[in-house]
Amino acid sequence: MPHEQSVTTVQLNHIAVFAKDRQLSAEFIATILGLEVGAPFGPFLPVDLGNGVTLDYYEFADGPIQAQHYAFQVPDEQFDAMIARLEAVGVTYYADPNHTEPGAVNRLFGGRGAYFDDPSGHNVEIMTRPYARP
Repeated sequence: MPHEQSVTTVQLNHIAVFAKDRQLSAEFIATILGLEVGAPFGPFLPVDLGNGVTLDYYEFADGPIQAQHYAFQVPDEQFDAMIARLEAVGVTYYADPNHTEPGAVNRLFGGRGAYFDDPSGHNVEIMTRPYARP
């Protein structure tokens, strides 16, 4: 019989995000999400998401960046402003992760969502409702 262990809450604290230009990428996501770029911390440029998690942008200019997917649950009342900021900086957003429905948002799980690329090619998602999990 396995030994029972006490249950501990595990929380994500930070994630390193590789970027071609850490300043450009950090400022881009902070602008779109309505956040601020923090002071440099070693080789990292942090963007505090306000829930105890930071995106720590790390400049990796000497090679290709492996695109990742970053999904952000955002307040419904701020979604339209984020879409407007994407439009203001000339970034196309899509209703789907494969970027086949430009200029559209999805209505998944009773909310709204959109996908767009950041300056390093990461596929970013904003959504107002979390995915329903079985």
